Amino acid sequence: MAAYHGLSKELQERIREDRRRHWVNPCAFVDENAIRRRRDHEEANLWRPAFVRDTERILHNPYYNRYSDKTQVLSALQNDDICRRALHVQLVSRIARNIGRGLGLNTDLIEAISLGHDIGHTPFGHAGESFLNEIYHRHTGRYFNHNVQSVRVLDRLVRWNISLQVLDGILCHNGEMEMQEYRPVSLTSFEEFDQRVEACYTDPEANKKQIPSTLEGCVMRISDIIAYLGKDRQDAQKVGVISGGEVFSADRIGRNNAEIINNMTVNIIERSYGKDYICMDAEYYGAFSLAKSENYEKIYKNPQVDSLYEENVRPMFEAVYEELLDQAQRQDEDSILYRHHMDYPPGNKRSLDEYRQEDPNQIVVDFISSMTDDYFVALYHEMFPHGKYDVRYKGYFDQE
Repeated sequence: MAAYHGLSKELQERIREDRRRHWVNPCAFVDENAIRRRRDHEEANLWRPAFVRDTERILHNPYYNRYSDKTQVLSALQNDDICRRALHVQLVSRIARNIGRGLGLNTDLIEAISLGHDIGHTPFGHAGESFLNEIYHRHTGRYFNHNVQSVRVLDRLVRWNISLQVLDGILCHNGEMEMQEYRPVSLTSFEEFDQRVEACYTDPEANKKQIPSTLEGCVMRISDIIAYLGKDRQDAQKVGVISGGEVFSADRIGRNNAEIINNMTVNIIERSYGKDYICMDAEYYGAFSLAKSENYEKIYKNPQVDSLYEENVRPMFEAVYEELLDQAQRQDEDSILYRHHMDYPPGNKRSLDEYRQEDPNQIVVDFISSMTDDYFVALYHEMFPHGKYDVRYKGYFDQE
């Protein structure tokens, strides 16, 4: 039987009284303090405040469309009910906004970070990210991380002047690192931010150490994990990767998606209200960490999920990367890389001549990470019509 927790009566009354008094959380980020690279480029107004502008720029970014066909966890399934990255970022936004509203934080900032946080993610989920990182590092000694690539897309490829606070929240959203407490770390300039971004390319530990500079970024970071924990279980059960929810521990936060979202939201609001940091009870944190570990054991490392990636997707990544790198080094204007990426609308918000001066490996990484699953598979077959690898989709009626 589901166990849904609620806020204590004392905190509910405190929140109601604070709202009656029009209390403003002094730790909430104020729109007027948003920092942009081009400070004189624009001014916010009443109908389009600072972070509403960022949200709309992310939504209208050409790369945003590609969320719709990027794997969240489960690939190669023709199943409209399985979560793709487009739905995931919306779920994160919804959970984070609920927590942020309860705490009196800036929900526009939360929404912008949430919707943009995975825009640089590879096709085929974290498996694709791992494969791309391995190849990129082998060629350059640098590291690929999807959160860093998301910053690059929004800050360097499509230059629409996204704020430092949104980019920082995206950089620091590492959804694999849960913490009991999230205490913001000061960040006051793009110079400091650029140093942090560069460290993620060169130091394998740097990406794990990034902490948001705002409470809003901290809320989004924990909400990212909340959003996928139960939803991945729901999807895995739906397609038969696991037999049922009973394979998971029955603990303080619950087993299923609805329980996990409700109970984590309640505990974070209960323990964080009025504080300058985000936290949860030790009991909840322990259950939260265990739930993530169980997802890895029973879903992400399940042979049904993992074998497709290792046996087919990995060698496809290797072949596609090397062929595209050859095209980049030759600067072949008739190549797929040039026609479908370098001179293609999503990449044309900067000077093509300037872009050509970048490391060919970085250009290849930009292209591959932008791809949807279907486009990547189609590209492999276009490049290698006699290639021996493929991703064979399980059809709607093959799953009965």
